[in-house]
Amino acid sequence: MINSNSKTEEAKGTIVKLTGGFYYVDIGDEILECKARGVFRNREESPVVGDKVTVSLKTDGYHSIESINERQNYLVRPSLANIDVLVIVVAAVEPLPNTVIIDKLTAAAVSLGVLPYIVFSKTDLECCDALAETYRKAGFTTFSYFDKDEASVEVIRNALKGKLVAFIGNSGVGKSTLINNLYPELELATGQISRKLGRGRHTTRTVELFKVNGGYIADTPGFSTIDLERYQLWEKEKLMYCFPEFEDYLFECQFTSCMHVCEKGCAVIDAVNRGDIPKSRHESYVQMYNEVKDIKPWQKN
Repeated sequence: MINSNSKTEEAKGTIVKLTGGFYYVDIGDEILECKARGVFRNREESPVVGDKVTVSLKTDGYHSIESINERQNYLVRPSLANIDVLVIVVAAVEPLPNTVIIDKLTAAAVSLGVLPYIVFSKTDLECCDALAETYRKAGFTTFSYFDKDEASVEVIRNALKGKLVAFIGNSGVGKSTLINNLYPELELATGQISRKLGRGRHTTRTVELFKVNGGYIADTPGFSTIDLERYQLWEKEKLMYCFPEFEDYLFECQFTSCMHVCEKGCAVIDAVNRGDIPKSRHESYVQMYNEVKDIKPWQKN
């Protein structure tokens, strides 16, 4: 809201859109069209969608973004800050679930400090209880859902209330159907904005936030590509911490240098063999570790 007590009036808000060099900031009761101060360019720092900012209000000319609050997380591409929840949509059938992809996305979320929720869709066609239990056992929140299942939709909607949410899922998993069930009021608004910005089927699109349910959902084009380097998972020493169910065993290994891949006396592997850690989760970890283990420091940027 506007602070009328200061010498220069200011407002605090969230950047919801960036287009043509203009930033659109939601200050609660209206959205302001703003420019960023030149100081950001001098510091090689740019505001991005999702940033919490302070805006200096002008009576003539453009409102200006004066400062950016510290980010709780930041996704480089597409540029998006301060995500609360990543909703990973997984179809029970057509396409079949791919545990490696799910595990990469949950690891990416943990690495970024984002809370991952896994939604199993099309559960009227195939039961996903066993797979859901794998992820609940790993410490993740899961939901089962199918189109027009109002009870499940309400449960998911309540879990997302007041949060900044990004949805991710491969083609065909029902991501758009889920969003339309959760927020039917967005369908018309999204179409109107798309036409206004001249977005075509092959047009490069920027991230945009839509205000719903006391929070925001992020329209994130190109957010389904799996790329470990993009999601900051290239440090093999940190990868183990992206698997929460490993935590109780990491310091119980025979050797302090254990990477929990195939080493003798590894407590994580012992837990896998006992069934305390799902085998598929450890297999994904080993595959991811092998993908990043030879990346050199100079290749990380």
